[in-house]
Amino acid sequence: MTTTKKLRLGPLPKTESVKLTFACPASLKADLDRYASLHAQAYGEAVDAEKLIPHMLEAFMAGDRGFRKGTATRSAPSKPT
Repeated sequence: MTTTKKLRLGPLPKTESVKLTFACPASLKADLDRYASLHAQAYGEAVDAEKLIPHMLEAFMAGDRGFRKGTATRSAPSKPT
């Protein structure tokens, strides 16, 4: 590993994928490309920016307390009345 600072998004796991298409501003795409470059430097494996997006979204949602609370409430079994 290089002396590059560790990124919040660690090495990418191998996962099953479903294709999803979305549009984003050119500035965001440029940031994603820069992040992909830094990720490659930090972990020694080239990755396309498009491959990072699902992992970034997953990390974002895992860190979103409001989402976690809403998900926990919905998935909890209902109590009989």
